Amino acid sequence: MAEINKMSLLESLLFTVGKPLSFKELASWLELKEKELLEIIDELKNKYSDSQSGIQLAINNKKIQMITNPVHGKALNEYFKAELSGELTKASSETLTIIAYRQPISKEELEQIRGVNCSLILRNLLIRGLIESSEARGDLAATYAVTMDFLRHLGIRAVEELPNFVKLNSDENLAKLLGTDLNDKDLEK
Repeated sequence: MAEINKMSLLESLLFTVGKPLSFKELASWLELKEKELLEIIDELKNKYSDSQSGIQLAINNKKIQMITNPVHGKALNEYFKAELSGELTKASSETLTIIAYRQPISKEELEQIRGVNCSLILRNLLIRGLIESSEARGDLAATYAVTMDFLRHLGIRAVEELPNFVKLNSDENLAKLLGTDLNDKDLEK
């Protein structure tokens, strides 16, 4: 990772991943010694220490995560409560459909398909209990799949009962777009 601003890269990673990351895995991924990583984290802490910033850093037990400013908690909860109490938006329905047909799918793969950032939509679907995330050990990115509640809500026993599941789940063009081998995906299941 020569000639890349590692602080900027770390900041981008923390923003994108949206979960706590251990110092150990970050140091390894950024190819830094722990002392060098701690210096970068200190710089980021200074950058986000302003109480007026909407973004803060949470650090606990040698893990770090980018979070919203706790001062805005009540306002954000009201916003999300309104978002979650109604029907699914078109974007949420589209995202949920992609997850159902392509699961397990990472946020990055989902964003490649949709062409937009899906962070808020994923959060809303997680809160509603329609999707769940899982992490393979050592992977920085979580993968998403539909939940049993999703299946119950639709009145089906398995995602394979969705219309045109076989065709849409194994679309070769989509696999090429994602850079995956269909045979590898079949082996994972």
